Amino acid sequence: MREKTQTPQFVAEVSSNHQADLPRALQFIETAAASGCDGVKFQLFRLRDLFAPEILSKSKKHREREAWELPPAFLPELAGQAHRSGISFACTPFYLEAVEELYPFVDFYKIASYELLWADLLSACAATGKPLVLSTGMATLEEIDQAVEVYHAAGGQELTLLHCVSGYPTPADQCNLAAIGSLSVRYGCPIGWSDHSVSEAVISRAVHHWGASMIEFHLDLDGCGDEFRSGHCWLPSQISPVIRRIRKAMLTDGNGEKIPMPSEMSDREWRADPSDGLRPYETVRRNWREKECDQ
Repeated sequence: MREKTQTPQFVAEVSSNHQADLPRALQFIETAAASGCDGVKFQLFRLRDLFAPEILSKSKKHREREAWELPPAFLPELAGQAHRSGISFACTPFYLEAVEELYPFVDFYKIASYELLWADLLSACAATGKPLVLSTGMATLEEIDQAVEVYHAAGGQELTLLHCVSGYPTPADQCNLAAIGSLSVRYGCPIGWSDHSVSEAVISRAVHHWGASMIEFHLDLDGCGDEFRSGHCWLPSQISPVIRRIRKAMLTDGNGEKIPMPSEMSDREWRADPSDGLRPYETVRRNWREKECDQ
């Protein structure tokens, strides 16, 4: 018999949709909390430390991403707003110094799929003692094995892996959700799903069938975020009912013990009496014999 699935954590990934605007970034946090999320995540990168010089010197498209940078000065206010809203605050470091810069503020670190092979970044996050969430998009099992080994060798104790397909957006038939089960068996740690499908069916399947412990999804407020046009971001009006329905569905599992529920207790004595097969029990009938007609 399958174990009871725990309610997953929902984490809203703001990416670069904040547009380096503090009020907008704070609104993301408020919206994530109002949508039923357990956490919100940002990204901390410096363009010059993200792409090699030969790429930046010849690609205007990549140079324009400098406008997507999150100002580090925002971090205290973002973390404070998240905690006041009752949700966790997380961020992805994309350069080594970012790990230290984020340490006073984050409840957990997240490493993106593109940085999975960077052992120094994994080790730096592990050494902080804080939980780490690691996306596995594009990776082979051998590459994930190496990343997990590096993390534990550096003292990391609390790891969550996210099955991920780094297609933006990801077609439903390429989500390969069965990998959640495979990763769970192989690594024995919580396994979640980093969503780029923008599909309720995909998220529901990840949770209800494969037991995803965390659902990370990209959020935009209004369709005006820089990454929304790629087609992998959810809007609040789309994701809120999904989270609500999944949480409601999780309530139906119970504890698996077959016992009468409170809502049916009053009908127990109205079952057929074993002596003659007539409803209700003879003990109830005795009381009715003393009643006046048409009660």
